[in-house]
Amino acid sequence: MRFGLFVPQGWRLDLVGIEPSRHWETIRAVADAAESGPFDSLWVYDHFHTTPVPTHEATHEAWSLLSALAAVTSRVRLGQMCTCVGYRHPMYLAKVAATVDLISGGRLDVGIGAGWYEHEWTAYGYGFPPAADRLAMLTEGVEIMRRAWRTGSATLAGEHYQVDGAICRPLPAQCGGPPLWIAGGGERRTLRIAAQYADCTNFDGTPEGFRHKSQVLAGHCKDVGRDFDEIVRSSNYNVVIGRSGAEVDERLERYRDRYSPFLPEELLQTAVEQLRRGTLVGTPEQLVERLSRLRDAGLAYAIAYFGEAAYDTSGIELFAREVVPHLR
Repeated sequence: MRFGLFVPQGWRLDLVGIEPSRHWETIRAVADAAESGPFDSLWVYDHFHTTPVPTHEATHEAWSLLSALAAVTSRVRLGQMCTCVGYRHPMYLAKVAATVDLISGGRLDVGIGAGWYEHEWTAYGYGFPPAADRLAMLTEGVEIMRRAWRTGSATLAGEHYQVDGAICRPLPAQCGGPPLWIAGGGERRTLRIAAQYADCTNFDGTPEGFRHKSQVLAGHCKDVGRDFDEIVRSSNYNVVIGRSGAEVDERLERYRDRYSPFLPEELLQTAVEQLRRGTLVGTPEQLVERLSRLRDAGLAYAIAYFGEAAYDTSGIELFAREVVPHLR
């Protein structure tokens, strides 16, 4: 099993209380820890406004941040989980990704999905098309990017996107372009798009949900003539780890303290309880046991988010020391 690590970015209110002038050094410190540790990759979110509610707290833009991370790392791969296809024209995105891939020396992974955060869509003037249209945009967008990366240009007369001899030079460092991670678990459309185009998928990481989505993906692969086993399956996890149950509870209380100025009590309680029930919340022994069962079910890549990373890296260190080595 391979492991990725999200950097603190602000989207999940994980830079609160830190001066903006210190954000980059804070993000870079986490990246440096991943680079020197057992993690295989670094990840960012592609969002503009904070969650679970929009606030005026900082949220750093994904692809700008990736460019900076590409320049200051040398080993780990770099990705976004995941780019919203509607936020940037896919030909422009193909060009940006090619540049980042070259800066990184061929270490880029491109996560992409149909998008869901309606507040961002409408606030930025993108509208909020119906799900069917967003999924059609995803299909056309992926096709444009693949053509651009493989041939250096793209032409497509689609319903949502039109390009006519758009040039993508230089090509990405990786032959054929960066691996595509199709994110989302929609069973009728998203997983079918993944069966057609994805190098990797990213969906529900609970044991039951992961098995079910994997079965659906396998069915689509059979329908489109794709080898199911060549697609890497991944999931994202909120990790709250402690050497004891009491330490886990202490970390959860810190989440509550950080969120409390921004959320009404009812929403705050719901957010903390949802976090508490997460798959990777517990002691190292509990996390190893749960991940081992998921690995046996076909999970090949776990991308970990530590909400306290900007303030305290002891959880990351404990996970790296006492969980990761048991699952390699």
